[in-house]
Amino acid sequence: MVEHPSRTKLVDAAIDLVRGKGYNAMRVEDVCAAAGVTKGSFFHHFKAKDDLALAAADAWRERARGLCDTVSAARYPDPRDRLFAYLDLRRELIAGELVDWTCFAGTMIQEIHLTHPDLRDACQQSIAEHTGELAALIEAARRRHPVAGDWTADSLALHVQAVIQGALVLAKGRQDPAVAHQALDHLGRYVRQLFAAEGNAA
Repeated sequence: MVEHPSRTKLVDAAIDLVRGKGYNAMRVEDVCAAAGVTKGSFFHHFKAKDDLALAAADAWRERARGLCDTVSAARYPDPRDRLFAYLDLRRELIAGELVDWTCFAGTMIQEIHLTHPDLRDACQQSIAEHTGELAALIEAARRRHPVAGDWTADSLALHVQAVIQGALVLAKGRQDPAVAHQALDHLGRYVRQLFAAEGNAA
């Protein structure tokens, strides 16, 4: 089913506004202005701001889905190399204006995790699905390159997400993406050392 253009504009505008100013500060009027549509159009598609936010969480989940696959298996047939390329990609995505690189789901969860449990859960689902994709990639890399250690693919995937989300918060606090770049540089070095072949076989 093809989504109505005005609905798509509202959802995209909501994602950008949350990333830029937060959910509580975002008004329906702001969304309509950013989307270039009327309030009547808004209420044709959504009953309230929370309904729009749920639609935005679904849209964000679709954007995040398959992010690991954007690192081509054809270009990186070895899953370990694909994992390293994924980490490099996450660093490269932190560029431009804050609204271009901050995480919609992470921003929403930090702000509304106690007040809007339905929105929190929808955003958490987005992060969880992506973490699962990353864990599968890590597991494939570990099967190809066995490494010692009392850790699992799931735990490393969660660590990667924790570093990325934390780096984004720090970058927003300083209004400078450089701090996020530095954190992801450390993360990349850590994962590469973890998978170093020499002396690390299980």
